[in-house]
Amino acid sequence: MNLNLFFGGYDTQAYKYMGIHKHGSGIEAYVWAPHAEGVDLFMSRENFQVFYPLEKVDDRGIWHLIIDDCECIYSYRYRMHYKGGVFEKADPYAFFSERLPGNASVMYDLGYYRFTDDVYMSRRNASLSNPMNIYELHINGFKHEGRWTSYRELKEELIPYVLKMGYTHIELMPVMEHPFDGSWGYQATGFFSATSRYGTPYELMDFINECHLNDIGVILDVAYVHFATDSFGLMKFDGGPCYEYNDEKTAKSPWGSYYFDMSKGPVLSYLMSSANLFLTEYHIDGLRLDAVSNIIFYEGNKNIGENQNGLSFVKRFNYSIKKEHPDVVLIAEDSTDYPNVTIPTEYNGLGFDYKWDLGWMNDTLKYYKMDPEYRQYHHNMLTFSMAYFYSEKFILPFSHDEVVHSKATIIDKMWGLQGDKFRQVRNLYLYMFTHPGKKLNFLGNDFAMFREFDETRGLDWDLLNYPAHDAFNRYFRDLCHIYKDNKAFYYYDYDPNYFKWIDADNYKQSIYSYMRYDDDNVFIVVLNMKPISYTKYRIGVPFKGTYVEVINSEKDIYDGCNMCNFTPITSKRVKAHNMNNSIEIDLAPYAGVMFMAPRPKKEPAKPKKAAKTVKAAEKTKPVKAVKAEKATKTVKTTKTVKAEKPAKVVKATKTVKAETAKPAKTVKKTAAAKPVKEAKKAPAKKTSAPKTVKAEKAKPAKTVKKASSAKSVKTTKTAKSKKAAKSSK
Repeated sequence: MNLNLFFGGYDTQAYKYMGIHKHGSGIEAYVWAPHAEGVDLFMSRENFQVFYPLEKVDDRGIWHLIIDDCECIYSYRYRMHYKGGVFEKADPYAFFSERLPGNASVMYDLGYYRFTDDVYMSRRNASLSNPMNIYELHINGFKHEGRWTSYRELKEELIPYVLKMGYTHIELMPVMEHPFDGSWGYQATGFFSATSRYGTPYELMDFINECHLNDIGVILDVAYVHFATDSFGLMKFDGGPCYEYNDEKTAKSPWGSYYFDMSKGPVLSYLMSSANLFLTEYHIDGLRLDAVSNIIFYEGNKNIGENQNGLSFVKRFNYSIKKEHPDVVLIAEDSTDYPNVTIPTEYNGLGFDYKWDLGWMNDTLKYYKMDPEYRQYHHNMLTFSMAYFYSEKFILPFSHDEVVHSKATIIDKMWGLQGDKFRQVRNLYLYMFTHPGKKLNFLGNDFAMFREFDETRGLDWDLLNYPAHDAFNRYFRDLCHIYKDNKAFYYYDYDPNYFKWIDADNYKQSIYSYMRYDDDNVFIVVLNMKPISYTKYRIGVPFKGTYVEVINSEKDIYDGCNMCNFTPITSKRVKAHNMNNSIEIDLAPYAGVMFMAPRPKKEPAKPKKAAKTVKAAEKTKPVKAVKAEKATKTVKTTKTVKAEKPAKVVKATKTVKAETAKPAKTVKKTAAAKPVKEAKKAPAKKTSAPKTVKAEKAKPAKTVKKASSAKSVKTTKTAKSKKAAKSSK
């Protein structure tokens, strides 16, 4: 216990001594109450009540008590004496609380549960190259049957569903004790107490342990910007302003709660210790900080100004937590454009690992709400995100905020009638899962629920009895597994070299196309945003190959029209979208289509074979043959040949061999008829390197003379090809 650390605002271990803990056969209590004139510990059990006065042991407001031979099974409160009045408060550091409508604190020892997730914890890391597909949920909103869902039921029902769907993480909306159900936990009173609505702390630990045994990460939402104003909570805790601002006007938030005053050291230690408790004692894998914009700016408003104390807290919080838990992820829900949110604090950033991309979310949903006829005038709404994407480490969120308060659910936001909505929401999710960035979806999104979220009701699972919803759920599941099984969609999320637009400007047809890479494969994504179909729609591809359709949102198993590309498509040497190769595809109305092809393997350099190739080429004496043409231009040609790598020399000789069949005609056509087109077709006549060498040995002089230096320059495709052509003439 280091009170200087506590009052300085640097203590992440305050939960280990503040509040009530076992002490031998009794208990020990510490509480911070700087304005109180006296503090009592009020304990009760059934009809038994007892008061124990605490002693002030520090002038800065620390009160202390030790009780010997006391059973740790009582519920308790603190009684505060202030200006002649007496009132009761719950313990800010309590580990457990009475079930509603009660509000007293309950003694609870967190040390008895034994986790069995050692293997998972040993390999856990916060690498940006990990897949992250998050299932966000309100515990009582998953399955609700007129009562609170329990942690045990969640363990038995949620985990199998998450595994089936292919999610990598679960994100729990706040589980800290809160008095009002409708706040969903975002206005808490007990920041160390797992809510008793769903069970005990041990049952929550057991749920998290089971998630880890199934390789599922658990992220927890926390709201450290404000707290509930219920009389038994933190508001005017000892009669005066302790956790809130001293000024009443500054203290109140737009939500009717009170802001934490982040200029006070004990408040900072309180919040950092709360986070550390859940990360250490519950094995939580990450924290998502809610309403970060209201910490950065006063009331979240840039025009009012930056909250320097808030910024200092965020940096200190992230630095301290990452120092103790480098393998957890810290996520910011920030709706502002404040810079460097995901830059480490060592480089003057805020220190988060990820930030929600709320700009992408707003632009995307606004676009899909739009009448397709007018989308051509707002084409940039889906391309703009990539203009700033690499400035931060973004997560793409379709969270609970988008399916409440009459905003309509994700599918219901889509333009048109029900059939159109299903087609477009399938298109939307292909776009989401192939766009760079980690993914987050709220419960109900994955089977296209039309009803908005209501914490008093479970999901409409009966919708899965209807073909359209069941087919969409299957489509969503397939996308999740494609995402998790292919590194192209997560490993290089934040490397701009692994994303490339094919066509970002086809606004007239409202068609988007782009590529995602990994080291082995390339994926081609095409999105049709209009109710118009296309046959033989040409798309540029990065290399020659065979392209296989991986998924098509209009396949019949997804309740689509089945206008698909069922057979592999071999690319053709036809230019499109600034690429030399292209494919022709069928594209259904509102279709989202993705193709895959293996990337060409780069053969490792072989110095010995390269040397032989050079020698073989020297036997043909190409330099002498070139000199025989025109001395004025042989020097440049010779330099060009020497500058090429051995592999390219082989290519040149391949072309020469191809020309030897009809040397006279080839020379004439090359020199006079269509020199440019012949240069383009030359690569198509390549043969293997060994045969080329033999052909050169057979007729070295004749081949070189008739091919001429002009043809050699064309096959190497150097900038001096035109001069060489003149030489051949």
